[in-house]
Amino acid sequence: MSAEATNPDARPELRRRGRTRLDLRRLGRAALLGPTPRDRLPDAISHVAEAHRAHHPDADLSVLRRAYMLAESSHRGQMRKSGEPYITHPLAVTLILAELGAETTTLTASLLHDTVEDTEVTLDQVRAEFGDEVCFIVDGVTKLEKVDYGAAAEPETFRKMLVATGNDVRVMSIKLADRLHNMRTLGVMRPEKQVRIARVTRDVLIPLAERLGVQALKSELEDLVFAILHPEEYEHTRALIAAHAGEEDPLPRVADAIRAVLREAGIQAEVLIRSRHFVSIHRIARKRGELRGSDFGRLLVLVGENADCYAALGELHTCFTPVVSEFKDFIAVPKFNLYQSLHTAVATPDGEVAEVIVRTRQMHRVAEAGVVALGNPYALPETAATGAGADGGEAEEERADPTRPGWLSRLLDWQQSAPDADTFWSSLRAELAQDREITVFRADGGGRLGLPAGATCIDAAYAQHGEAAHGCIGARVNGRLTSLASPLADGDTVQLLLSQDASSGPAPDWLDHARTPAARIAIGSWLRSHPDGGRTDPAAPRAPLSVVGARGGGGNAVVDLPDAPVRLAGCCTPVPPDSVAGFVVRGGAVTVHRIHCPAVARMRSLGRTSVAVHWRATADCRVTLVAESFGRPHLLADLTEAISREGVDIVSATVEPPTEQRVRHRYTLQLPDATLLPALMRAMRDVPGVYDVSRA
Repeated sequence: MSAEATNPDARPELRRRGRTRLDLRRLGRAALLGPTPRDRLPDAISHVAEAHRAHHPDADLSVLRRAYMLAESSHRGQMRKSGEPYITHPLAVTLILAELGAETTTLTASLLHDTVEDTEVTLDQVRAEFGDEVCFIVDGVTKLEKVDYGAAAEPETFRKMLVATGNDVRVMSIKLADRLHNMRTLGVMRPEKQVRIARVTRDVLIPLAERLGVQALKSELEDLVFAILHPEEYEHTRALIAAHAGEEDPLPRVADAIRAVLREAGIQAEVLIRSRHFVSIHRIARKRGELRGSDFGRLLVLVGENADCYAALGELHTCFTPVVSEFKDFIAVPKFNLYQSLHTAVATPDGEVAEVIVRTRQMHRVAEAGVVALGNPYALPETAATGAGADGGEAEEERADPTRPGWLSRLLDWQQSAPDADTFWSSLRAELAQDREITVFRADGGGRLGLPAGATCIDAAYAQHGEAAHGCIGARVNGRLTSLASPLADGDTVQLLLSQDASSGPAPDWLDHARTPAARIAIGSWLRSHPDGGRTDPAAPRAPLSVVGARGGGGNAVVDLPDAPVRLAGCCTPVPPDSVAGFVVRGGAVTVHRIHCPAVARMRSLGRTSVAVHWRATADCRVTLVAESFGRPHLLADLTEAISREGVDIVSATVEPPTEQRVRHRYTLQLPDATLLPALMRAMRDVPGVYDVSRA
């Protein structure tokens, strides 16, 4: 049972900032007054109904009345640590969701969310009285409540949170509102317990709120956590806000000027001043040092249609001086959490700089409430999502959620593959720490992939192909052949090249370049199950980091570590007699680089000790050469003939589209003897039109 209680002395300006809150003691007295006649709404739930009707004027409130009556009677006699009736907790959670615009089914489940866990009410009773949909959500929340929140249990707790969220995002909405109310009323807890709860909230629940787009909850949770975990910085920020309150605020003047500009242009718009929350002010203070008067808030311009957003932006940039570096278009390219707006900053003639956000009113709803503002994502068009009598199908059946964002699908995919709780927990925190997502497009026309910023071609391979990506041997990004380790940028087009060899598998150094948990878990699992590389033939190839790589098992390279697997790095493809250095990577393998490869300097800067490597006397080797040439007829045939005359086999050849009459050829070649390489490169340079040949 949730037992946090209100601390009436704790930070009143933080708890009331920007929003009218419920008086829990008044609600408690109303809850104790006894039953209410069936023809009217109980006093204790009247403001929930008022907030709900503000967003849903035609909502059927009778189901809320019945849910409240069941919850109140079930929790009767249960008290919070503050001495208030326990019913005040589900009421406060439901009011939070009602203010965000949640639909009736969510509010009904919110009122009942603790009944199955803490009272004699059963799921069958909830299903019989309120339908399958409400039962499904209550069951999802109940399963989360049954898990211990101790440090050792946190991984399993949040694994279940992800599964519950994937089955129905409304489950997580209720959980976030539940945590917000408990954070508001954390004052009677022991300090060490406050810190533990605040840390878990910071590490997982706040990032989940961000990814579900519920900014109103996320911002307040950030402030509450900030006050507990960083009390000195919090007090300093509060002092900054208090000092600003006694000074003249320049934002009202800027807002008036913007209203006049938009009115003269015939654009109907509402211009509001939005105060920043504590953490936002703290971040700006750390970034800029000294705060301007306009830094304590931003201007919000609300318009009717998408086109009005761009029209308003044009007027602002025409009549004021825009700060170009501050412009961001999240309408054309929405954030991964449904957020859409235009961001800019303008300077007035008197030197004031104000940040401005332009969005439609619908965008504003979604920006504040995220998935909560989308209503019932599972209801058919003809289904009224009131909860009573709704036919939601089998309660245990996983739903197809049209609002499920890409990050959630990724988490649900890899959480099933995590080999242990520690791997899952560390991977989850790493995934949630990503504050930006990029979109890349599949070259085969198969749609787009959502990946965290910093993701590489390896991550794209596992996102697109799952375990089949073990056989990835290369990639093209925007039509150009590139290393699998190459980072991707927003808007890139990616083509992944897969080996037809069923025994192909990832190399240990893939882990150095994989950023997503899905890729890291899959690669690690494969390497653990294939300690010998998955081959009986030590000379069989293992998938390199680039489309062409070195021979697996290290080929001609010998290192001073007995029984250590050896790999020639795909980033620089060393061959005899190159000067080389080796480094131990994950899995115990040694990766061999050319001595001038940038990876060598990077490894040494990290304090990694090199391993001595020497070449066998003579042996065959595989190498990648790039020929730069002027375009002319029969050039490819002439180059191919020159290579063949040197007794070298061509494994693969790629010719990039001509650019300004220049052509780039890339060859993967198998040499019977590494000492033939200098002569081969001279022979290729002698082909008319070729002006340079270099190692890849």
